[in-house]
Amino acid sequence: MRNKFDEQLLHLNQKMIEMGALCERFIALCASALINGDRKGAQEIISSGHEVDEMEREIESICLKLLLQQQPVARDLRQISAALKMITDMERIGDQSEDIAEIIPLLGGMPEIALPDFKLMAQTACKMVTDSIDAFVKKDLQLALCVPKQDDIMDECFVRIRKNLIEMISQNSADGESVIDLLMIAKYFERIGDHAVNISEWVEYSFTGVHKGE
Repeated sequence: MRNKFDEQLLHLNQKMIEMGALCERFIALCASALINGDRKGAQEIISSGHEVDEMEREIESICLKLLLQQQPVARDLRQISAALKMITDMERIGDQSEDIAEIIPLLGGMPEIALPDFKLMAQTACKMVTDSIDAFVKKDLQLALCVPKQDDIMDECFVRIRKNLIEMISQNSADGESVIDLLMIAKYFERIGDHAVNISEWVEYSFTGVHKGE
């Protein structure tokens, strides 16, 4: 019985990796579309957004079967409960990526002054998502604890982007609409970072049985 349960947990982990990889791909496509003006990449995100929702439902089904059929206890129960919470945040990361993709075709271009921070935000967001999922699958508490520290980079980038974009508007009010769109994209990247932090906190819960939100 335990062997079967372990096989099902491995299946759950594999599906979590796949969903995490899809989120990472969406973030990378967002970055490429934003920085290189790749509208095809933005459209790919919009066209594939349903895949994240389908993965969420599939993983939810796996978790519920494990809970109902196997009656896990202690650590196993926390791991499954954490996975159920994590997929909600991953689904929202997919949504935020779609939101970014929908704005990109409306942009006139990327101001040179904001480019480094947008690149760094995208890279950091991708790493935070990767690390939080890896921490869950590899049962690495220390890796999970490192994810929230990376959120400081996201916050610092957002502050700099906002400052630079406000300065752009003050110099040329005609840039107003484009600046608002870019500020929204920066905010969506920041939210992706917040969701990655949420995921890492649920990984921590799977070890400790205590969630920071409690």
